[in-house]
Amino acid sequence: MFAEVIIPLALPKNYTWKVPVHLLDKVRPGCRVEVVFGKKKKYAGLVKSLHVEGPEHFEPKDIINVLDEEPIVLENQLKLWEWIASYYMCSEGEVMAAALPAHFRLNSETILVYNEESGDDFSELEDEEYLVAEALLLKKELKISEVQDILDNLRIYPVINRLIDKKICYVWEALVEAYKPRKETFVFLHPQYRNEQQLEALLNGLSRAPKQLELLLAYLHFQKTQGEVLKTDLLKRTGATHSQLKGLIDKGILVAEKMAVDRIHYLPGKQDAEVKLNDKQEEALASIKQQFEENNTVLLHGVTSSGKTLIYIKLISEYIAAGKQALVLLPEIALTAQIIRRLQEYFGGYVGVYHSKFNQNERIEIWNKVKNNELKVILGARSSLFLPFSNLGLIVVDEEHDGSFKQQDPAPRYQARDTAIYYAGICGAKVLLGTATPSIDSYYNYQNGKYGYYELTERYGGIEMPEITLVDTRKMIGEDMNRILISPALKEEIEKTLKADKQVILFQNRRGYSPFQICKSCGWIPRCRYCDVTLNYHKNTNKLHCHYCGTVYPPLHTCLACGSDDFVRKNFGTEKIEEQLQELFPDYTVARMDVDSIRGKHAHDQLIRQFEDRRIQILVGTQMVVKGLDFEHVQLVGILDADSLLGFADFRVNERAYQMMEQVSGRAGRKGEKGKVLIQVANGNHPVLQFLLRHDYKGFYEFEIAGRKKFFYPPFSRIIQLVFRHRDKATVQAAASWFAEEMRKKNFDNRYIIGPAEPIINKIRNQYLMEIIFKLPKDGKIINSCKKAIREEVANMHQIQRFKGVVVVPEVDK
Repeated sequence: MFAEVIIPLALPKNYTWKVPVHLLDKVRPGCRVEVVFGKKKKYAGLVKSLHVEGPEHFEPKDIINVLDEEPIVLENQLKLWEWIASYYMCSEGEVMAAALPAHFRLNSETILVYNEESGDDFSELEDEEYLVAEALLLKKELKISEVQDILDNLRIYPVINRLIDKKICYVWEALVEAYKPRKETFVFLHPQYRNEQQLEALLNGLSRAPKQLELLLAYLHFQKTQGEVLKTDLLKRTGATHSQLKGLIDKGILVAEKMAVDRIHYLPGKQDAEVKLNDKQEEALASIKQQFEENNTVLLHGVTSSGKTLIYIKLISEYIAAGKQALVLLPEIALTAQIIRRLQEYFGGYVGVYHSKFNQNERIEIWNKVKNNELKVILGARSSLFLPFSNLGLIVVDEEHDGSFKQQDPAPRYQARDTAIYYAGICGAKVLLGTATPSIDSYYNYQNGKYGYYELTERYGGIEMPEITLVDTRKMIGEDMNRILISPALKEEIEKTLKADKQVILFQNRRGYSPFQICKSCGWIPRCRYCDVTLNYHKNTNKLHCHYCGTVYPPLHTCLACGSDDFVRKNFGTEKIEEQLQELFPDYTVARMDVDSIRGKHAHDQLIRQFEDRRIQILVGTQMVVKGLDFEHVQLVGILDADSLLGFADFRVNERAYQMMEQVSGRAGRKGEKGKVLIQVANGNHPVLQFLLRHDYKGFYEFEIAGRKKFFYPPFSRIIQLVFRHRDKATVQAAASWFAEEMRKKNFDNRYIIGPAEPIINKIRNQYLMEIIFKLPKDGKIINSCKKAIREEVANMHQIQRFKGVVVVPEVDK
C-alpha cells in the first residue's frame, strides 16, 4: 500500500511514501504521518489518498509513524485544497500551511543525543565544549535552544560541530508536538463522603480544625452552586492557604485532579432565536428560502442599516434547528466584536470565533470543536473557511464586495467569497451574499441568472438615507501652504453634532502622521532603501516607517542631499487628524481606529464598546470604520480626502471608491433622525460622486459595466497576473521579456498578453518587480491551457542559469 502525502512545502506535485505492514490499519486519509523528505528532514505530512500502485521513477521511503488516531482533516476539505491549488496556481502544500493551525504542523527540531560510548572524561575539551558535554552527560538529550541557553552565545553551531566530530554526541531529528492541552486543578469530594450520614459525621469530626471545616463548608457551597470547583477559585474566594487545602487532601477528604480545560470560555448553547422581523425582512427571508431551492447562491442587496444581520440570524437558527452548521465570513476582524455579541444573544455557546488574533492553542481547540459539531455557528475572517465542518449547511458572506476577502501574500492567493461558493457546492450547502454595495462581478452573475437576488431598499424603521454634501477643497490652503485637513464646513458640522450630544466618524484611508516629508530647499524626499516608496512619519513612535516592508528608520532633521534642515510634511494620515481634532475640540474625547492603534486580541472590541457607550465622541479611522459597524448615535460622517480613493491606477478603482464611500456614509443616522455626510474633494465632477450623491447603485453599475465591456475587463474576462521578482533589475526585466516571448509562441498573443511592464512601485523588500497580465476569455479550455503553459514556461525559465533565481508569483482573478 502506498500513500500520497501532502507536506507543507511548495512542491509542484505531492510525494508518495510506502505504508509499512504494521501501520496498514492506522494510516487513513486526513491523518498526519511522520515522514522523511530529502536526506533526513522530518515532516508531519497529511495523507491525501491511499493506492496500491507504487511510483515508477523512484523507490518510496516508509512512513515512520502515524500521529493521529482519527483524521484531523475531512474529505471535503481535501477536495477544497485540491481545487484551490489548481485554480489559484499554487501547491497543495502551500494550502496545507495556510489551512492548518501551526501546532498541527509539527516542528522538525534538532536534538543532540549523548553518545554513551564516549565515556565521561572531558578533560581535553575546550570550556564551551565542556559545558555542553556535562549537560549532555546529565540529561542525555539537549535541544538546540537549550544549548543556546547554556552557552549564552549566538555562535553555538561551531561548538556543536566539534562535539559531533569528537563523537561526544550525535544529532537526531525529532518531530515535536507543539500543542499541549491547558490543564487546571479541580477539587472533588472523596466518593466515601457523598453519603449524607458520612458527610455529617465528617463535619462533626472536623470541629477541632475550624479553618479546615470552614474551607470544606465553602467547597460544598461552591460545588452546589457552580458544579465543578477550580482549586485557584476555591483558594481565592475563601482566602484559605495551600497548606489548609493540602491538609484536607492528605486526610483523604478532598481529591485534587488535573483536567484539560478550554482556553476560551463558552456560554451554554441555545438554538431558538426569537427574532422579530418587520414585513420587508419577512418578505426577504421567504424569498431567499424559495430561491435556495433553485440556486445555491443568493445575493441580498440591502441598503446600509436595512437589517440584513437579523435576516442572517433567523436563517442561521433554521439551519441549526435542522442539525446543520453555519459559517459567517466577515472581511475585518474588527467587525467580529459587534456581531459576535448579537449572535451570542441568540445562540449562546454554539457560536465560535476564528481569526488571526487567536493564539495557536486556541485555534486547535476551535478546530476540534467544529469537527465534533460542538460549535454550530462560526464567525470569522477568510481563514475560517478551512475549518473542518462536519455538517455545513449555510455560508453567509457579509460585505461580500470587500477587497479584504482576497488573500495577497503568501500563497494561496485565494478569493474567500468565490472559494466559499465552491466549498458550499462540495458540502451541499447554500451561500447568502450580503452587502449594500454589491461587487460588479456578483451583480453581473445575478443579472445573468447565476445567482438568486433580493433587494431591501428601505432602512430599518423607515429612517431616511443620509444626505451627502461635497466640500470643494481646491482653494483651501492653510497659512503654511499645506492643505487644510478639516474644512470650515466640516468643522461647523462637527460642532453642531457634538452640541446635539451625537457622535462623529471621520474617514481617511491613510494611517500614520504624514505620508511623506520633502526638503523645501532641494525637493529631496526620504525613501525606503529596500522599497521604491516614500517613508511615512509616525508621530506616536517618532520614526519613519515603510508601509511595504515594515522597516523603521530614525527621524530625519537634515536633508541627506543638500544638508538643509527645512523639511515640510506633506499630506496627512489618521495620526495627524487625531492630533488636530484634539486641538480643535479639547472638551471631547477623540480616538483612532487603524492597524497601529488596534494591536491586542481584544483591542478592537474595547474601542468599539467605548464608542457604543459614548465615552468617545469622535472616531477617526481607516477602512476599519467603514465596514458594517452599527452605532446608534452617529449623526455625522466625514470623508476627508475622496481624491485619494479615486486616483488609483487599477481597473477596479471606481468600484472600490464607490463602495467605500457609500459604506462609510451608511454609518450615519442609523437610528432616529436623518444623518449627514460631508465629502472633502477637489474633483467634484467625478462621475462616481454623482451616483454617490443619489445613492444610485444601479446607475453606477450600468456606467461601470459599460467601461468594463469596452476594455474587456472582468466580469467579461478572467485575469491572471504574473509578478517577476529578483534582486537585479536587468535580470528580472530580461526574464519577463523572455517569458512573454515564449508565451506568445504558444498562441497567447497580444489579444491576451499585456506587458511585460514595471509596476508603479517597482521595488519591494530589495527585489525589483516586473508584471505580465493575461486577459483571457471566460472559456475553461483556454484558461486551463494558459495555466498549464505558464507552469511549463516557469520550469523552462529556471533551467536558464541567469534566470534561476527569478521568482514568479501568479495571482488569479486579480
